Amino acid sequence: MLCLSLATGCAGSLPEGARPNPEGTADLPLPTPGAGETAAGDNAAPPRPQLPLSGATVVVDPGHNGGNAEAASEINKQVPAGPEKKACDTVGASTGDGYPEHEFNWDLSLRVRDRLAAEGATVVLTRPDNKGVGPCVNERAQIGNDAEADVAISIHADGGPASGRGFHVIAPGEVAGYTEPILEPSRILAEDLRDEFVEVQPHADYLADEGLDFRTDLGGLNMSTVPKVFLEVGNMRNSTDAANLTDPDWRDEAAEAITAGLSRYLLRD
Repeated sequence: MLCLSLATGCAGSLPEGARPNPEGTADLPLPTPGAGETAAGDNAAPPRPQLPLSGATVVVDPGHNGGNAEAASEINKQVPAGPEKKACDTVGASTGDGYPEHEFNWDLSLRVRDRLAAEGATVVLTRPDNKGVGPCVNERAQIGNDAEADVAISIHADGGPASGRGFHVIAPGEVAGYTEPILEPSRILAEDLRDEFVEVQPHADYLADEGLDFRTDLGGLNMSTVPKVFLEVGNMRNSTDAANLTDPDWRDEAAEAITAGLSRYLLRD
């Protein structure tokens, strides 16, 4: 049974076809089927085929949150982010028309969650809605660590120069004592995600090398013990990208590409 929750796992149940015997009496023997008859077990539904991502746990982290703008003191507090401390969180970017990044991140994350779940993955979101504050960057990483996730992705949209457009994937750089165990798997994850996402969006033309960027200053990566990347889906301040980000049909295409990239990584031999 699939459990999509930020909290505990799912409750157990009796095996299919099992019948409790509360009185403790012995069951009567079943008659042997005669010619032309079918045993009861022969009518049972066939077992469900295993879905491609069954057994995989994915943490999807929608960047920022809807209440951050009204909680300056809370999101500005310093928290562990690797060798140094950083602000708990930030407000995020927005398009020229005022569409906020936190809302985009939440919407796209739900679309990704649904597609991953349909493929059999257990999906954990780092926040339950778009009305709260935070969580802090170290807490977002810890959610993935506690879930012992096979992979984690933080979904964002950039606030770059208005003349630049495109996406980039941020992978952890080497931070002694922090990121060494996840460097190689995170790099592979970043490449798989990039190679799928380029089908719906060009590489960023204002930073990063062929759609990849390696950073050592992000607490969400530095504090992670599981393979993790950030995806900057597009530039909210660019008119072409903004038109895509505000289009629900395009967000569906983006969710499909993200799911394909994560699946490509998870299904590697």
